[in-house]
Amino acid sequence: MNSKTRAFICGIKGLKLNKKEISFLKKYQPWGIILFSRNIKSIYQVKKLTDSIKKLLNSKYYPIFIDEEGGRVTRLYKLIENRSFNSEFYGKLYKKNYKKFLLYFTTHIKQICYLLTQLGININTVPVLDLRRFRANDIIGNRSFSKNPIIVSELGNICIEIYKNHNICNVIKHIPGHGLSRTDSHFKLPVTNKKYKFLIKNDFKAFMKKRALFAMTAHMTFSDIDKKNPATLSSKVIKIIRKDIGFKNLILTDDISMKALGNNIKLNTKKAFIAGCNLVLHCNAKMKEMVIVGENSPYVNQFIKKKTMEFENTVR
Repeated sequence: MNSKTRAFICGIKGLKLNKKEISFLKKYQPWGIILFSRNIKSIYQVKKLTDSIKKLLNSKYYPIFIDEEGGRVTRLYKLIENRSFNSEFYGKLYKKNYKKFLLYFTTHIKQICYLLTQLGININTVPVLDLRRFRANDIIGNRSFSKNPIIVSELGNICIEIYKNHNICNVIKHIPGHGLSRTDSHFKLPVTNKKYKFLIKNDFKAFMKKRALFAMTAHMTFSDIDKKNPATLSSKVIKIIRKDIGFKNLILTDDISMKALGNNIKLNTKKAFIAGCNLVLHCNAKMKEMVIVGENSPYVNQFIKKKTMEFENTVR
């Protein structure tokens, strides 16, 4: 990371960097890159890709993300079978047989960490700490450990600790809570009218006192806190995340191109930073949008530089 690094994370189109992406990365120098299934064919190919990114951006420990939850959300399905092991599976096992849960959960995460290390990936966007709501949209559903915030919090702590012990960083999501969503935020902005007193004892509670270095915001409006802005773009919600929930590390947005926020990428990027997000995430690899995000992302500040050093110390 250098003085020209900008505070955003972006995706790429294919199995290797194309000429336009190489030029873009050199010019805008994003803080990190996120990979999806479109970028993954084999272990050799992914390692070659991540090595090329790190070489281009001159950083052995350059931040490379992936979204490998297991269950419905698995980007590594071409390399490992992870679809049977969703968060709900582990939440139920935790309640039924703690010793068995701990053995299975630890073994599972160790395998994921080993594969990520072989691939040159150092950040996984887990755990999901949203509560399970049975009358909500299925966008969360079995991606959640439980409807009980104490169980969700505990499994989150265990997850983060195991990953950290294996030199992989985590992104807790979707802070301060997405479980009450009745719409899919990929397409429409969810709104909840639940009062702050309820939220802080339930959905928000699951995110408290987490030692993850990153947290991803919820594209969701909490109307009792801020009627006008979803959490990602709300200084009021970010203040609650910092003060009441107590998250002290890097806050990144969920994908800034999701339809929940509307189609004005430039405005959304600017508002996210003004609200207090540290990093903006853009996933779809559309170059025109990436340029807009790059142009409207500030250079990294001292807080991000400090946390980047903590990140590098974790993944060494």
